[in-house]
Amino acid sequence: MIHVGTQLALFLVNRPGSLTDVCDVLAKAEINIHALTTSDTVDHVVIRLIVDKPRTALRILEEHGTLVVANEVILLEGPNRPGSLSRITRLLAEGKVNIEYAYCATPPSSKQGLLVLRPSNVARALKLLNNSDLKEERSAEQKEPKRVAKKKVAKKD
Repeated sequence: MIHVGTQLALFLVNRPGSLTDVCDVLAKAEINIHALTTSDTVDHVVIRLIVDKPRTALRILEEHGTLVVANEVILLEGPNRPGSLSRITRLLAEGKVNIEYAYCATPPSSKQGLLVLRPSNVARALKLLNNSDLKEERSAEQKEPKRVAKKKVAKKD
């Protein structure tokens, strides 16, 4: 699945407990975090979040005095296998769309992953991705039958 989502970028003092404070506020409001990345400098940290209720999270975080910026990003669910990210980045590069930043994480055993992309042109990137064969690849991956491992039975002599 490919769709546009809202990412929240929070600018916080880089100290122990900053992330805890954010997580506590979101948990109290029953807001789930789907993706998170951080980048630090000497005196501050930028936390980028994808949450299930971005408008509510934005309001609550601002009420707590946090500087928050909302951006459109592309959320792309796709197969977790070698070459998947290469195909996506090549498609966007050939379409003259720059990837300003991206982040993802997938457990090794997972068949699907979530990629968060901040392209230079969200509408163009979305069009390229939706018109590509990546859509069919993801669909085929989801329909692929699960393989069941057969138990080896020891032969008796």
